[in-house]
Amino acid sequence: MAKPLPRINLTEKESRALKRIISKRTSPQGLVKRARIVVLADQMKSTDEIMQILSVSRGTVVKWRRNFADKRLEGLTDAPRSGRKPIYAQEVVTKLIARTLDAPENMTHWSTREMAKEFNISHMTVHRIWKKNDLKPHLVKTFKYSNDKMLEEKVLDIVGLYLNPPENALVLSVDEKSQIQALDRTQPLLPLKPHQVERRTHDYKRHGTTTLFASLDTANGAVIGRCYKRHRHQEFICFLNLINRSVPTNKDVHIITDNYSTHKHEKVKKWFKRHKRFHIHFTPTSASWMNQVEIWFGILQAKRIKRGVFVSVKELIQKIETFISHYNENAKPFKWAKTSQEILVKAVPNICPA
Repeated sequence: MAKPLPRINLTEKESRALKRIISKRTSPQGLVKRARIVVLADQMKSTDEIMQILSVSRGTVVKWRRNFADKRLEGLTDAPRSGRKPIYAQEVVTKLIARTLDAPENMTHWSTREMAKEFNISHMTVHRIWKKNDLKPHLVKTFKYSNDKMLEEKVLDIVGLYLNPPENALVLSVDEKSQIQALDRTQPLLPLKPHQVERRTHDYKRHGTTTLFASLDTANGAVIGRCYKRHRHQEFICFLNLINRSVPTNKDVHIITDNYSTHKHEKVKKWFKRHKRFHIHFTPTSASWMNQVEIWFGILQAKRIKRGVFVSVKELIQKIETFISHYNENAKPFKWAKTSQEILVKAVPNICPA
């Protein structure tokens, strides 16, 4: 007589975990099927019913029911397999990794084929060893630590405005995107078609440039923008006047901007002294990424400028203004997640987390 199958009796926690496995798009299909077997078994479905619903064999149903009953959720995972024995000894792998970290004399970095010649092995073996040890000699990233003497104070100030903005006040992220080129192609575009990407000539005509001054409201994501021919302190003051006319008069305004000399001009300082409700906050040196409007500039560049064709500066300005208008119809604020301490730990290597 066959041994009776154990009851499942899922707890609430186990039930939630199994539902997550089933609903998650990236879950392996084998694991999803095992989770469904357990859920159906908990619903008092018979083995024959589960076999019919999931199109699996009796042995599969029995195996995973018993595994779950014995080890609960851990019982749904496959037992580790020994796998194929490594062809090369660990000593060879260790030497190859060490050689990878030491750049060759006549090159900046190793390729898989150059390294394969060095060790007289196949380049795919080198690739597998690099992949297993997360080595990527072909990639390089840039970085720059801020040397601002007031780094900590500025980070605390800017993050404080993002995470805990003052009451009855606006927090505006302000900057300019200079030298936006009105580029026209020498021949008409070949538009997107099925089985064919959009195509354009590699060469272009320059029709001039413009500078966009923009202000991002960190509370609602709305943007105020104006294009000017140049980006001197005169234009910055004109843009500040535009902001002053555009925002409610009964609120203080906190301007976050970078350390560009235009923003620190003597006449700009006098403007802030005359307009008492305006307060300027500078991001740390070499840390303009803390200015949220830079994120919006990236959106503008990707969606309107990069692939745009402009026959004149006037057309470029008109299309930027139209983009801003459409963007503001569905504007949403960017969510700032990093605390000042998390930023300082990365920005200054010798600062330890509290």
